[in-house]
Amino acid sequence: MNRYRDWFDQAKRDLERAKLDVQYEFWEWACFTSQQAAEKAVKAMLMFHNLAVWGHGISAILRQQDIVPVPPDIMEKAQLLDAHYIPARYPNGFPVGKPADYYNAHKAQEAFNAAADILRFCEACLAEPEQSA
Repeated sequence: MNRYRDWFDQAKRDLERAKLDVQYEFWEWACFTSQQAAEKAVKAMLMFHNLAVWGHGISAILRQQDIVPVPPDIMEKAQLLDAHYIPARYPNGFPVGKPADYYNAHKAQEAFNAAADILRFCEACLAEPEQSA
């Protein structure tokens, strides 16, 4: 059974959570939940094409497949989000302080926007091909 729809639905829910994190000024969590939303959307898109997907690096996952052409701006957004996977959660991602000390509204909004763009890209790739009559 191909569960790509479950993964994409969770990606949309994660993006909604990222929006709340931005709204309530949990900047580091907005960046991480944005990364999670994009990661799940990319995995859903590839599952739709019956590809097995492992790992958490969005840009690495996109580079490893050759079914869906990835525009350069989407790859750049994936790279931006990859940078938030670990540091946004763990104090040892930085030389001193906690993750919240290193994140701000600009970074959070940038991550959210990048994830939203990746979700739109993936959703367009989930469209069933039209059948010829």
